[in-house]
Amino acid sequence: MPNAAASGQASHDASRPLSRWTLFAFALPAAPISAMGLPLVVHLPPFYAGTLGLGLVTVGAIFMLARFWDVFTDPVLGILSDRYETRWGRRRHWIVLSVPIMLLSVYMIFMPPVAVTAAYLVFWLFVLYVGWTLLTISHMSWGAELTPDYHERSRVQGAREVALILGMVFVLTLPVLIEQMNPENLAQARVASMGWFVLILLPIAVALAVWRVPERPTQRPEHVPFKQAVQALIESRPLQVVLAADLLGGVSGGLVASMFLFLAEDALKLGSYSSLMLLGYFISGVCFIPLILFVARRFGKHKTAAVSAIFNAVTVPLILIVPPGEPVVALAVWALLGVNMAAGPFLFRSLMADVADHDAVVTRQQRTGLFYSLLTSTSKVGAAFAIFIAYSLLDSIGFQAGGENSKAVLDSLRAVYVWPACIISAAVAGILWFYPIDEDRQVENRRILEQRGLETAAAAIAMRTGAPSDAQSSGVAAD
Repeated sequence: MPNAAASGQASHDASRPLSRWTLFAFALPAAPISAMGLPLVVHLPPFYAGTLGLGLVTVGAIFMLARFWDVFTDPVLGILSDRYETRWGRRRHWIVLSVPIMLLSVYMIFMPPVAVTAAYLVFWLFVLYVGWTLLTISHMSWGAELTPDYHERSRVQGAREVALILGMVFVLTLPVLIEQMNPENLAQARVASMGWFVLILLPIAVALAVWRVPERPTQRPEHVPFKQAVQALIESRPLQVVLAADLLGGVSGGLVASMFLFLAEDALKLGSYSSLMLLGYFISGVCFIPLILFVARRFGKHKTAAVSAIFNAVTVPLILIVPPGEPVVALAVWALLGVNMAAGPFLFRSLMADVADHDAVVTRQQRTGLFYSLLTSTSKVGAAFAIFIAYSLLDSIGFQAGGENSKAVLDSLRAVYVWPACIISAAVAGILWFYPIDEDRQVENRRILEQRGLETAAAAIAMRTGAPSDAQSSGVAAD
């Protein structure tokens, strides 16, 4: 339990914006996280399905099962992250612990033997996702607790999103460079280069963040019966809204990501320009994050996220009019699609920090790690369904990975890429529009939590000194 001085320092620090250096050091580990996460969705499934010969349906099923494994591990690791503190705080030691797990599993997944089996892929994916979950949940929870301010939380998650996108941008430049070297096995060289990027950057980024960014003190949670704690989760409408929107967003994002290379190389005939399309998409996303932060500060986070979903629904159909073999037109469309590609992810994480505060008001529990574990679970489940659905649809329309496909099949590929994403984005917008926690509600929640913190600190001082606390004095006066 933090002492009065620590609580006072936390309140003082909370009144000031975080420095750019603090934001940079905190956000940096997100770069290797995304540098690993993007290939897991975009490059590794086609690599294992085509180059290594495991097949579309088999690989789709394996990646779906690996994601569902996270449904069980995420809440467990989230609860551990909340419950066990060390002298480093509640989050940083878990981040450090995740690094060796990540390094080993990344090596085995990104640099596999020439001949692999389904069992090999299943085992190492499961290990990889354990390390990834421990890292991402602890890192997002740490970010939520860096500041209690409604808008400053968007700034924290925005900085993390910039690092995530830059990690994707850097890892996407590697295939372009590898292609210029004309390696004997291009697909294997691409994937290996991405793996080495993660292996080198991850320990450096984590070391800098843990060394330079302290954790804010948080109140030790009061005991709440298990049944009551679960009931509070079930009845939390803000939690339901964020999780539902994130689940659907994960399905939509997973569908387009898992089919991107097939769309770009087979339907749009972009060849080596495929990686440049993604680069344009992500660079556009980075450039427009400041604008999204401004809009969110002006109109609120949940309405900004809703409008972002509507923008997706309106612009994705432009892919249908991109002519084959026209990289300039394709780049323009993907740059437009990238305008708000970061809005949903970082605004959802900022909203979840507010949901955790709301839960703390109701239950007197600090369950930030658990809440972010639920958020990562929904996005992973959505992506898992998406990969399985996408690859099953591709198989059903007769698409041949790395083979010859008719114009009708390629037109069907465009359709299954575009229309599900449009429908899902419209549904996400409808869900988010009536989200119940706005800035005024969040400010009131923080007032309640800070008042409780002062009362707890006063009671602790009174217990040590033998003097009555304010609450006790009020009780005596009332008698």
